[in-house]
Amino acid sequence: MLTEAAWRLREADHQRRADALTAAHRERKQRGEKHPVEDFLWTYYSVKPSELRRWHPGTGVLEGAADRASWKYYRVHGEHDATIDLDAFFARRGGTVDYVDDLLRSTLDHAPRFGCFGLHEWAMVYRMTPEQLRHTSLPLRIGHEATDRVVESHPIGCTHFDAFRFFTPSAAPLNALQPTRETQPELEQSGCLHAGMDVYKWAAKLGPIIPGELLLDCFELARDIREVDMQASPYDVTGFFGADGSPLTPIAIETAEGKREYVRRQRVFAERGDALRRRVLAAISAARAARRA
Repeated sequence: MLTEAAWRLREADHQRRADALTAAHRERKQRGEKHPVEDFLWTYYSVKPSELRRWHPGTGVLEGAADRASWKYYRVHGEHDATIDLDAFFARRGGTVDYVDDLLRSTLDHAPRFGCFGLHEWAMVYRMTPEQLRHTSLPLRIGHEATDRVVESHPIGCTHFDAFRFFTPSAAPLNALQPTRETQPELEQSGCLHAGMDVYKWAAKLGPIIPGELLLDCFELARDIREVDMQASPYDVTGFFGADGSPLTPIAIETAEGKREYVRRQRVFAERGDALRRRVLAAISAARAARRA
């Protein structure tokens, strides 16, 4: 049981934090402006700021929460207290819960790999013309021909299906692996930046059984990874700024120094991602235990 004073305070803190995290995006949207780095978090993952702002406790009873009677997967006890209707949630979302549980456990079991150097982004533009690029407003940092030579002169070992599926037809055969949706649990590993960003996706898909604070932590990791993903990409992101206000300087992975910097960032993200994976798994376990109680 969470007292009304306690959970209302947590909810207000969550809303303030969510508003701060989404402020720049919401302001740009009102002005009709696009952002080639941050927009990915709102288009690829398709979670709305209003959904990110909605606080859930995970499992437990909320005292004085009759206003949640209209919330999806909530039910009210007596006249005032509310909790998640775990039977209804698992009846509808149980398959997703099982999949996420299995995928995150598999990811934790696999040794992280730190030798990809973000070449997935380079493989996505391999042998493309300027008009074919996804981010047509951003030039390629070293030009098209030099970008192609980087792809051709490096071994590519992308393990993440949702990155690999965007490889150009010419780049796909160059990958040492041929990931599929079916083999994702076998190949997923925490050194992969896209797998780290996806912890946010999985947390969002689990909806009310994920505490709001955990969801925002996952969003922050995805945002931080996205910045590095684009800094290490072939695109020139000079002139853009990160969430901390610092300029997004290129990470030149075609150089030895750039490779070292990429791996340094990669290791930090792997540790942060694994900590969040464990928290998501703990939330799943708590929901299952509460349902059995």
